[in-house]
Amino acid sequence: MVFGSAEAKGFDVVIVGGGAAGLSAALMLGRARRSVLVVDEGLPRNRFAPHMHGLLSRDGMSPLALLEQGRAEASRYGVEFAEGQVTGIERAERGFVVHGPVEALGRRVVVATGLVDVLPDIPGVQNLWGTGAVVCPYCDGWEVRDQPLGVIATSPMSRNQAHLLRQWSSDLTVFGAVEVGIPESELAGFAARGIRVAAPALEVSGSLGHITVRTAAGSHELSRIFVGARPRPADELLRSLGCATTDTPAGPFISTDATGQTSVAGVWAVGNVSDQKALVPIALGAGTAAATQINISLLEEEIAEALAA
Repeated sequence: MVFGSAEAKGFDVVIVGGGAAGLSAALMLGRARRSVLVVDEGLPRNRFAPHMHGLLSRDGMSPLALLEQGRAEASRYGVEFAEGQVTGIERAERGFVVHGPVEALGRRVVVATGLVDVLPDIPGVQNLWGTGAVVCPYCDGWEVRDQPLGVIATSPMSRNQAHLLRQWSSDLTVFGAVEVGIPESELAGFAARGIRVAAPALEVSGSLGHITVRTAAGSHELSRIFVGARPRPADELLRSLGCATTDTPAGPFISTDATGQTSVAGVWAVGNVSDQKALVPIALGAGTAAATQINISLLEEEIAEALAA
């Protein structure tokens, strides 16, 4: 789809990011008879995973299949799509101009660009990411329950990941816990729950079900590795607009209200870009919550304009 570059095409809402949160918002807004454009790069965070879990009626479905179905559903309600990267968002007299593969004017803007997992610099982790090396016990713990598992510690926060993962398996090893600063009191908690501590991982190899972790002290054979990936929100567009942030244990994230509205009027942030813990079901709900509030804000604006006229 190509719009004329001389003049931006206008929409009620422009959504940047076509993942679960963005598509959920687009679907609801399309059903509300709002004109909607979704601009998406086609690089969802979970694209490496063959399945997703914990989503009612869609448990085990491919995340890419979910997005394909979501685009088809939203299209039925008139939602338009453009493929590519948004390079900037600027304020305009009646909303915001979105620059990217197309030039579009949106009365409201939704940013649903997600986050990037910054992986530890250990050979082999990147190659296994999304299959043999993952981050979320809720998403991937059941499939390897009661099997030998490992956690590659990357910060003191890895303590939480290890204790949580202990619910799925009693055969659990944490690599590099001491080196990343997990305190002695927490190491005692590991020992009390039967969680082993090993030297830092130097290399990871194999495939799901047959993972080898090499350390300076030897090798460990595991079924799956859980990695304390450091999340980095893809929030550059929101920051450029002046959206306020809130400090979290994972670093600053964009501040929003319960519907995803940011500190900048007319701008919403939904999904992982503003909530590190937004699993797919949560992201879907966040998109719906944002859409209903956006529609109300547009409606109130239209009422005021009608009265003024």
